[in-house]
Amino acid sequence: MQNRNVEVAIVGAGTAGMTAYRAALKHTDNLLVIESDAYGTTCARVGCMPSKLLIAAAEISHQVERAGQFGIEVGTRRVNGRQVMQRVRDERDRFVNAVLEDVAEWPEAHKLKGQARFMGPHELLVDGQIRVTAERIVLAVGSRPAVPEAWQVLGDRLLISNDLFNWQQLPASVAVVGTGVIGLELGQALARLGVDTRLFGVNNSFGPVSDPAVREVLAQQLATELNLAGDAPVEKVARSDDGVILTCRDSGKLREVEVDYLLAATGRRSNLDSVDLAAAGVSLDDRGMPAFNDATGQIEDSHLFIAGDASSAHPLLHEAADDGRIAGDNAGRFPDIRVHPRRTPLTIVFSDPQIMLTGRSHGELTRSHCRFATGEVRFEGQGRSRVLGRNTGILRVYGEHGSGQFLGAEMFGPAAEHIGHLLAWSVQQRLTVQQMLDFPYYHPVIEEGVRTALRRLNRALQMGPVPVKDCLDCGPGA
Repeated sequence: MQNRNVEVAIVGAGTAGMTAYRAALKHTDNLLVIESDAYGTTCARVGCMPSKLLIAAAEISHQVERAGQFGIEVGTRRVNGRQVMQRVRDERDRFVNAVLEDVAEWPEAHKLKGQARFMGPHELLVDGQIRVTAERIVLAVGSRPAVPEAWQVLGDRLLISNDLFNWQQLPASVAVVGTGVIGLELGQALARLGVDTRLFGVNNSFGPVSDPAVREVLAQQLATELNLAGDAPVEKVARSDDGVILTCRDSGKLREVEVDYLLAATGRRSNLDSVDLAAAGVSLDDRGMPAFNDATGQIEDSHLFIAGDASSAHPLLHEAADDGRIAGDNAGRFPDIRVHPRRTPLTIVFSDPQIMLTGRSHGELTRSHCRFATGEVRFEGQGRSRVLGRNTGILRVYGEHGSGQFLGAEMFGPAAEHIGHLLAWSVQQRLTVQQMLDFPYYHPVIEEGVRTALRRLNRALQMGPVPVKDCLDCGPGA
């Protein structure tokens, strides 16, 4: 058996693992990255980038469809599914290759392909053939789609998002089970590209939204466009001659739906179970997760660190990169552990309208019994949004009683990806609502709607001047 001895071993070469490698390399050149699958990130290969490519095609198709609203005749809309998927694959491969080029520059001595499993606190066995002894270990093993075992009976008619991006052609019909981020984004995109799409959720839960008012507006709007059953748990699936028969319970009654494919968007689970972490002497909870410090990446009080989707704490690319930087730095400098403050939470869902959460969510604030107030704006009458024909949605902003500090926001509406950044920066700078109102607002822009919500929040906080006129950005004095 071959033996390797290193200071730092990093298990996984996705976003978190690659960032951990670069951070640990600043402290030692005696390290090793172990990868069981293809090098590269979930984001580039089967996540953020290919999904946004599909969404971009869907948005163009939707714009053409609604051109008549502006008095523009564009003829018959026809979606060439083969060309749509060709562009998705071509651009996806370009993003993946950029990542692979980065890994190719690493010294060969720093790379090892194979499945690693713990044999002891400091020992990893790779593919049963190579024993790696490491002083410190970073676990960046990522996550995988969580699919009910009973659904495997569907064979090749059961899809996960990874499969979708290898399609040569768009299918005629799909059932998307799950109304989280992946389900909402892909379900709406497929529907706008002409696929007969049925979307099934549970408890009318949509993505990360926790504010009941935002959830209500979102559900109403999605129902106008999508074949949506927001509370229809799937009880049984079966393979048919031509596809899939899905049985769900909708409004208390059993309903059968037959489609070509079932796309499981039922969440993800950590790959930690693949490394037998318990063999390292670590205690695991009932979900198979260890206790770890979010600000250091350290598992318990040990030489082990965790980063990225493996922890299930921050399933977002920019958070995974931060996790990797923190864990890699501390593994490299161990035992000199440093605390790294986390950035303000920011989540964006690329539905249309988009969904955004930043800072502390409504649910989090409610559970913490924080004394907070809420300001709101709806976009039906917001000037710039009406000009663009994108006047749908709601923004809810939260502030703390007493201090007037801005705490966070939830939104379903136009330009949420951009507004989310502005509000996240405000939370991170610990600005008060009044300070945010003192910034300039051009006219006419969607951000004037943000100002309206902030004014109403300031009034609810009983802070700042009372505006003479509270309109929806009707002019410079609004």
